Amino acid sequence: MATLAVPNDRAWPLRRSLAAMLILTVSIATGFTAMQSFGIMAESAKRELGLSDSALALIQGGGAALPLLVFSVPIGVLIDRRNRVRLMLWLAAIWTFGCFVTAMAANPAILFVGRMLTGIGTTGALTAILSLMADMCLPEQRGRAMLLANLGKSVGIAAGFAVAGWLLGWFGRPGAPAWYGDITPWRSAQYTLGIVSTLLILPLLLLREPARHEVEAGPHAPFRVVAAELWSRRRFLLPLFVGQTSVVMADGAAGIWASPVLERFYGSAPADFGGWLGGIILAQGILGSILGGLLADWGQKSGRKGGLLIGAVFAAIVGVPTALFPIMPDVTGFAVMIGMLMLAGSITGLITSVALTVFLPNELRGLSIGAFIAIAGLIGFGLAPTLVTLVSSLLGGERYLAQALAGVGIVVSAVAVIGFVLAMRRAPEPVARTANAHA
Repeated sequence: MATLAVPNDRAWPLRRSLAAMLILTVSIATGFTAMQSFGIMAESAKRELGLSDSALALIQGGGAALPLLVFSVPIGVLIDRRNRVRLMLWLAAIWTFGCFVTAMAANPAILFVGRMLTGIGTTGALTAILSLMADMCLPEQRGRAMLLANLGKSVGIAAGFAVAGWLLGWFGRPGAPAWYGDITPWRSAQYTLGIVSTLLILPLLLLREPARHEVEAGPHAPFRVVAAELWSRRRFLLPLFVGQTSVVMADGAAGIWASPVLERFYGSAPADFGGWLGGIILAQGILGSILGGLLADWGQKSGRKGGLLIGAVFAAIVGVPTALFPIMPDVTGFAVMIGMLMLAGSITGLITSVALTVFLPNELRGLSIGAFIAIAGLIGFGLAPTLVTLVSSLLGGERYLAQALAGVGIVVSAVAVIGFVLAMRRAPEPVARTANAHA
């Protein structure tokens, strides 16, 4: 292992980096709006292009999962070794271009590419933002800093439902303007999202790369050194991977199939449920970000081994019964349960992000977060939606979609609990504490 080399200058207090963090927050919110927006447009695209449920699952799930598997780790390595702000600009341009490709898609293959581009840009940018924010604040303030990134993600997902639903209704009303020619409402909505995204990512040009802190081997360490650092933490990282990936499976399946379930089994139209579903996602995102950030910082102060992950364990437990949201007797029950499920997911996601920046040295964070996103993307967005359709087929066909979604959600949520408990028990010492001991 290389000699420990920690910069003498510590990161600034959170308040001095707040403006830069807010720019990053708005940017990632924009990316997740672009990524999530197609979920509420899925049924419209299915009807226009003549898609089956399996094809829709492949486009939405596979279109996000395949590029994550291929690009997330390389992007993570670049984030550990190159200018993160510059990478952020490129990734924002990629997700914005994805909106325009989606709007122009004339067949399922091009639609797949459009969703793939939004997935690459948004998830890669999230990795960059988490790395940047970790170097913009003190370790003991990292939970509160990361809540901004998680808040931006949650606001973006909520806007993906609410704004996209509103745009569908607006472009679909009688006498709606034909700004983009004679095309269907969902395509007009995607064009509009692409234009808005172009404007909202411009403030990224104002940012500068911060100094890196809590470095062990350094950003230019040979891969064998980096691999050795990762291997030494495998007993902690593997169960943490399992826990968070399982949560993503439950949330990913819920996000993709919520709209079809509401339309088919509850008789609701996108214009009817888009607003309240987006509102629930926004509310739980705000509350989950606040709770996750405070619980992470409180857990660090508790002095318990792996105490940072206490909140993740309890949130994962909440996710087990709330996975029953698709089979609630009415829309109100559906809304309450899916809101609690996503609240639990927001909490575990933020705490996992904080854990990676506290327990891992700087040169491993982008790689590890990228690997988390790759695995979670492949399994959570690629496997989980298709697994739901497989289970529904075994039960008797598409009419059992709601029951299949509930069953898959319960099983993967239970696995998440086990993963987080094991990760908590096996957590190493925080890097900042180790660095101080060597100073």
